[in-house]
Amino acid sequence: MAPIVRGGVRRRRPSLVARDRRGGGRPGGCPRHRRKALRRGSRDERRAVSGPAVAVTGSTGRLGGRVARRLAAAGIAQRLIVRDAARAPELPGADVAVATYADAAASRAALQGVETVLMVSGAESPDRMAEHRTFIDAAVAAGVRRIVYTSFFGAAPQATFTHARLHWETEEHLRASGLGYVALRDNLYLDFMTALMGKDGVIRGPAGDGRVAAVAQDDIADAAAAILRDPAGHDGHAYDLTGPEELTLTEVAAILSEHLGRQVRYLAETVEEAFASRAHYGAPGWEVEAWVSTYTAIAAGEMAGVTDDVPRLTGHPATSLAELLARSGPTGAS
Repeated sequence: MAPIVRGGVRRRRPSLVARDRRGGGRPGGCPRHRRKALRRGSRDERRAVSGPAVAVTGSTGRLGGRVARRLAAAGIAQRLIVRDAARAPELPGADVAVATYADAAASRAALQGVETVLMVSGAESPDRMAEHRTFIDAAVAAGVRRIVYTSFFGAAPQATFTHARLHWETEEHLRASGLGYVALRDNLYLDFMTALMGKDGVIRGPAGDGRVAAVAQDDIADAAAAILRDPAGHDGHAYDLTGPEELTLTEVAAILSEHLGRQVRYLAETVEEAFASRAHYGAPGWEVEAWVSTYTAIAAGEMAGVTDDVPRLTGHPATSLAELLARSGPTGAS
């Protein structure tokens, strides 16, 4: 039976045959790991809910989902805060609350009883910063103690990459909020290197000979999960999460060529050429500027530099591009 949502929180009706979406349920009984149900208070006043001390946002996505699965595997109870309850992953020890970053009331209710929140940065949009502020303020109102935020490498008010400026603004709001906070400043996702090339096998962009220390999403998730399991001592820290190497896009293309068994090459564009070559997507100006500034930030050296934060937090070496491609299969998709 499909789940119902009341007051922004997911619950299930009892059924004769309990099933989960992946067939993990047992006929004639409850699923092995039934989620704890949350209940809504009156319309005007929400009751504080005792429950998991950790909440994870973005669990329907690549990064948040990885973190949630790691916490579940470690036996950590968690609350999954999602937009759509039907898409929330079925995990042992997890309950589900529905809220968006833009909805202050729903976010405040979803965060009741939570001490630490993994805040995966919101979807890129013109309203992103306002939504981040709303969610952080809701966390303060709900009595949350700390937020672990997925920021970006080189976050700064004058960063070349436009979204790195927004991440800095979010960090500033966290600092001013009075909450404990941890900033996970991850570099570009190593997992997306194959997506940089077009169907013709060409990576185009104004990156010049700049270098990028891209980091695997699995490594970011391992770092985040380690902090969420034992947050003591991390408050106020910003961690620069990188891979073990810094590569030019020409070097990235060579590694992709070797793995994919076909030629991949890097074509350096001017900034003007980069805007022109992306015009056919019909994307809004702010989005195209973000795409192009990804490359110009590389050219400016703002994505270079290898750190040891991944091995220090996770206890294992950071993943290289060749290692990631070797385990992700012949297409390079992870």
